[in-house]
Amino acid sequence: MKKFISSVVTAIVMTFSVQAMAADYVAGKDYTVIQNPGKSEVAGKIEVREFFSYSCGHCFKLEPFLQTWLKKLPSDVHFVRTPAAMNKSWEISARGYYVSEAAGIRKSTHIPLFNAIHKDGQQIFDQASQAKFFSQYGLSQAKFNSMFDSFAISAKVAESNKLAQQYQLTGVPAVVVNGKYVVQGDPDQVPKVIDYLIEKERKTK
Repeated sequence: MKKFISSVVTAIVMTFSVQAMAADYVAGKDYTVIQNPGKSEVAGKIEVREFFSYSCGHCFKLEPFLQTWLKKLPSDVHFVRTPAAMNKSWEISARGYYVSEAAGIRKSTHIPLFNAIHKDGQQIFDQASQAKFFSQYGLSQAKFNSMFDSFAISAKVAESNKLAQQYQLTGVPAVVVNGKYVVQGDPDQVPKVIDYLIEKERKTK
Protein backbone atom coordinates (compact mmCIF):
# COMPACT_ATOMS: atom_id res chain seq x y z
CA MET A 1 0.00 0.00 0.00
CA LYS A 2 2.82 2.36 0.93
CA LYS A 3 4.52 1.55 -2.36
CA PHE A 4 1.32 2.35 -4.26
CA ILE A 5 0.87 5.68 -2.47
CA SER A 6 4.50 6.54 -3.12
CA SER A 7 4.04 5.85 -6.84
CA VAL A 8 0.94 8.05 -6.96
CA VAL A 9 2.73 10.88 -5.18
CA THR A 10 5.68 10.58 -7.57
CA ALA A 11 3.35 10.71 -10.57
CA ILE A 12 1.61 13.81 -9.21
CA VAL A 13 4.93 15.53 -8.55
CA MET A 14 6.13 14.70 -12.08
CA THR A 15 2.90 16.07 -13.55
CA PHE A 16 3.24 19.35 -11.70
CA SER A 17 6.93 19.52 -12.65
CA VAL A 18 6.07 19.18 -16.35
CA GLN A 19 3.38 21.84 -16.01
CA ALA A 20 5.82 24.13 -14.22
CA MET A 21 8.39 23.65 -16.97
CA ALA A 22 5.77 24.48 -19.61
CA ALA A 23 4.74 27.57 -17.65
CA ASP A 24 8.33 28.80 -17.82
CA TYR A 25 8.06 29.42 -21.57
CA VAL A 26 7.48 33.14 -21.90
CA ALA A 27 7.14 35.57 -24.77
CA GLY A 28 10.26 37.58 -25.45
CA LYS A 29 12.47 34.92 -23.92
CA ASP A 30 11.58 31.51 -25.34
CA TYR A 31 9.58 32.71 -28.33
CA THR A 32 8.64 35.92 -30.11
CA VAL A 33 5.11 37.10 -30.77
CA ILE A 34 4.65 38.10 -34.42
CA GLN A 35 3.23 41.57 -34.94
CA ASN A 36 1.66 40.75 -38.31
CA PRO A 37 0.28 37.19 -37.95
CA GLY A 38 -0.10 34.89 -40.92
CA LYS A 39 -2.63 32.20 -41.74
CA SER A 40 -2.29 28.43 -41.87
CA GLU A 41 -2.21 27.07 -45.41
CA VAL A 42 -4.44 24.18 -44.30
CA ALA A 43 -7.76 25.35 -42.87
CA GLY A 44 -8.61 24.00 -39.44
CA LYS A 45 -5.06 22.92 -38.60
CA ILE A 46 -2.34 24.49 -36.49
CA GLU A 47 0.59 25.24 -38.76
CA VAL A 48 4.20 24.67 -37.77
CA ARG A 49 6.51 26.15 -40.42
CA GLU A 50 10.28 25.68 -40.30
CA PHE A 51 12.51 28.18 -42.09
CA PHE A 52 15.96 26.73 -42.78
CA SER A 53 18.92 26.66 -45.14
CA TYR A 54 21.06 23.68 -46.06
CA SER A 55 24.20 25.74 -45.48
CA CYS A 56 23.17 26.55 -41.90
CA GLY A 57 24.99 24.55 -39.22
CA HIS A 58 22.34 25.33 -36.60
CA CYS A 59 19.63 24.06 -38.97
CA PHE A 60 21.60 20.83 -39.34
CA LYS A 61 21.78 20.45 -35.54
CA LEU A 62 18.04 21.09 -35.18
CA GLU A 63 17.05 18.56 -37.86
CA PRO A 64 17.40 15.36 -35.73
CA PHE A 65 15.20 16.87 -33.02
CA LEU A 66 12.58 17.84 -35.60
CA GLN A 67 12.72 14.37 -37.14
CA THR A 68 11.97 12.85 -33.72
CA TRP A 69 9.19 15.37 -33.13
CA LEU A 70 7.64 14.66 -36.54
CA LYS A 71 7.25 10.96 -35.71
CA LYS A 72 4.53 11.98 -33.24
CA LEU A 73 2.96 14.77 -35.29
CA PRO A 74 -0.59 15.39 -33.94
CA SER A 75 -3.45 15.04 -36.40
CA ASP A 76 -4.48 18.67 -35.90
CA VAL A 77 -1.01 20.01 -36.79
CA HIS A 78 0.27 20.76 -40.30
CA PHE A 79 4.06 20.86 -40.68
CA VAL A 80 5.70 22.59 -43.62
CA ARG A 81 9.32 23.35 -44.48
CA THR A 82 10.25 26.65 -46.08
CA PRO A 83 13.81 27.12 -47.35
CA ALA A 84 14.94 30.64 -46.52
CA ALA A 85 15.93 32.78 -49.51
CA MET A 86 16.87 35.97 -47.68
CA ASN A 87 20.25 36.30 -49.42
CA LYS A 88 21.71 35.13 -52.73
CA SER A 89 23.44 32.04 -51.32
CA TRP A 90 20.31 30.91 -49.50
CA GLU A 91 18.19 31.59 -52.56
CA ILE A 92 20.28 29.18 -54.65
CA SER A 93 19.79 26.44 -52.04
CA ALA A 94 16.09 27.31 -51.79
CA ARG A 95 15.69 26.89 -55.53
CA GLY A 96 17.34 23.48 -55.29
CA TYR A 97 14.96 22.47 -52.50
CA TYR A 98 11.90 23.52 -54.48
CA VAL A 99 13.16 21.72 -57.59
CA SER A 100 13.64 18.51 -55.58
CA GLU A 101 10.13 18.96 -54.15
CA ALA A 102 8.58 19.51 -57.59
CA ALA A 103 10.47 16.49 -58.96
CA GLY A 104 9.14 14.27 -56.16
CA ILE A 105 12.53 13.42 -54.63
CA ARG A 106 12.59 15.85 -51.70
CA LYS A 107 11.93 13.19 -49.04
CA SER A 108 14.77 11.00 -50.24
CA THR A 109 17.28 13.85 -50.62
CA HIS A 110 16.60 16.13 -47.63
CA ILE A 111 18.70 14.38 -44.97
CA PRO A 112 21.39 13.13 -47.40
CA LEU A 113 21.96 16.69 -48.62
CA PHE A 114 22.32 17.99 -45.08
CA ASN A 115 24.77 15.16 -44.32
CA ALA A 116 26.78 15.67 -47.50
CA ILE A 117 27.35 19.31 -46.58
CA HIS A 118 27.85 19.12 -42.82
CA LYS A 119 29.28 15.63 -42.32
CA ASP A 120 31.19 15.09 -45.55
CA GLY A 121 32.23 18.70 -46.11
CA GLN A 122 30.88 18.90 -49.66
CA GLN A 123 30.36 22.41 -51.07
CA ILE A 124 26.89 22.01 -52.56
CA PHE A 125 25.93 25.64 -52.70
CA ASP A 126 25.72 26.60 -56.37
CA GLN A 127 23.46 25.46 -59.19
CA ALA A 128 26.00 23.14 -60.80
CA SER A 129 26.89 21.27 -57.60
CA GLN A 130 23.20 20.88 -56.72
CA ALA A 131 22.41 19.54 -60.19
CA LYS A 132 25.18 16.97 -59.79
CA PHE A 133 23.99 15.97 -56.31
CA PHE A 134 20.34 15.51 -57.29
CA SER A 135 21.33 13.51 -60.39
CA GLN A 136 22.19 10.68 -57.96
CA TYR A 137 18.48 10.45 -57.14
CA GLY A 138 17.08 10.14 -60.65
CA LEU A 139 16.76 13.81 -61.57
CA SER A 140 18.91 14.52 -64.62
CA GLN A 141 21.14 17.59 -64.54
CA ALA A 142 19.41 18.88 -67.68
CA LYS A 143 15.99 18.60 -66.06
CA PHE A 144 17.24 20.21 -62.85
CA ASN A 145 18.70 23.15 -64.77
CA SER A 146 15.54 23.63 -66.80
CA MET A 147 13.48 23.87 -63.60
CA PHE A 148 15.92 25.93 -61.54
CA ASP A 149 14.91 29.38 -62.84
CA SER A 150 11.40 28.44 -63.93
CA PHE A 151 8.38 30.60 -63.14
CA ALA A 152 6.99 28.00 -60.70
CA ILE A 153 10.22 27.80 -58.68
CA SER A 154 10.69 31.58 -58.72
CA ALA A 155 7.14 31.98 -57.37
CA LYS A 156 7.98 29.64 -54.49
CA VAL A 157 11.11 31.63 -53.68
CA ALA A 158 9.14 34.88 -53.75
CA GLU A 159 6.58 33.39 -51.34
CA SER A 160 9.36 32.30 -48.99
CA ASN A 161 10.75 35.83 -48.92
CA LYS A 162 7.30 37.33 -48.44
CA LEU A 163 6.67 35.15 -45.40
CA ALA A 164 10.13 35.80 -43.96
CA GLN A 165 9.47 39.54 -44.19
CA GLN A 166 6.01 39.21 -42.71
CA TYR A 167 7.38 37.27 -39.76
CA GLN A 168 10.36 39.66 -39.47
CA LEU A 169 12.90 36.85 -39.57
CA THR A 170 16.57 37.79 -39.36
CA GLY A 171 18.07 34.31 -39.40
CA VAL A 172 17.51 30.57 -39.42
CA PRO A 173 16.55 28.12 -38.13
CA ALA A 174 13.26 29.70 -37.17
CA VAL A 175 10.03 27.82 -36.51
CA VAL A 176 6.78 29.75 -36.85
CA VAL A 177 3.80 28.33 -34.97
CA ASN A 178 0.41 29.08 -36.49
CA GLY A 179 1.66 32.32 -38.00
CA LYS A 180 1.79 33.90 -34.53
CA TYR A 181 5.01 32.90 -32.81
CA VAL A 182 8.66 32.48 -33.80
CA VAL A 183 10.71 29.86 -31.97
CA GLN A 184 14.51 29.93 -32.02
CA GLY A 185 17.04 28.59 -29.54
CA ASP A 186 18.75 25.43 -28.36
CA PRO A 187 17.85 22.52 -30.68
CA ASP A 188 16.71 20.24 -27.85
CA GLN A 189 14.39 22.93 -26.48
CA VAL A 190 12.75 24.06 -29.73
CA PRO A 191 10.33 21.08 -30.04
CA LYS A 192 9.25 21.58 -26.41
CA VAL A 193 8.44 25.23 -27.01
CA ILE A 194 6.62 24.27 -30.21
CA ASP A 195 4.45 21.80 -28.26
CA TYR A 196 3.73 24.44 -25.64
CA LEU A 197 2.58 26.92 -28.30
CA ILE A 198 0.51 24.28 -30.09
CA GLU A 199 -1.34 23.63 -26.84
CA LYS A 200 -1.70 27.38 -26.36
CA GLU A 201 -3.32 27.62 -29.80
CA ARG A 202 -5.66 24.70 -29.09
CA LYS A 203 -6.99 26.57 -26.08
CA THR A 204 -7.87 29.57 -28.23
CA LYS A 205 -10.18 27.55 -30.45
